[in-house]
Amino acid sequence: MTEKEAVERANKAFYKAFEAMDKDAMAECWARREQDICIHPGWEVLWGWEAIQSSWDAIFENSGYMRFELSDLAIECLGDVARLTCLENIYSVVEEATTHAQVAATNLFLRTEDGWRMILHHGSPVAHTVSFTEEKDVH
Repeated sequence: MTEKEAVERANKAFYKAFEAMDKDAMAECWARREQDICIHPGWEVLWGWEAIQSSWDAIFENSGYMRFELSDLAIECLGDVARLTCLENIYSVVEEATTHAQVAATNLFLRTEDGWRMILHHGSPVAHTVSFTEEKDVH
C-alpha cells in the first residue's frame, strides 16, 4: 500500500466514524494530542484532544442520520505529515426531509506508530452562487 493509499484509508475511517456517530471509532482516528486542532463550520477553533472529543460528543448527541460523499479529493504526503483536501457532500435527514450541504475540508494526518492519525480537521461551508441570467418580470 502506498502512503497516499494509507492516508486515504485513514480519511475513510474518519468519515465512517462520523457517519456512524461512533465516539470510540472517532477517537481512534485522531492522534489525541494537545496540539491537535478542529474547526467545525461555524464553531470556534478547538485546541487539544479534550475539547475536540467534547465537540464530537455534542455533534453525535444532537444529530440524526448523516451520509458523506467525498469529491475533489487531493492528497499530498510531506514526510510524516499528510494533507488531504476534499469536498464533503453531506446528506442528512431533518424533520423527515433530506438535505444536502457542502463543506470544503482540510484534514492533516501525522504518521504515528499506529498509522496515520488526524491532527487537524477544518471544515468550511461552501458558498453557492445564484445565477441571475434569467429575465425577471418586474411588473
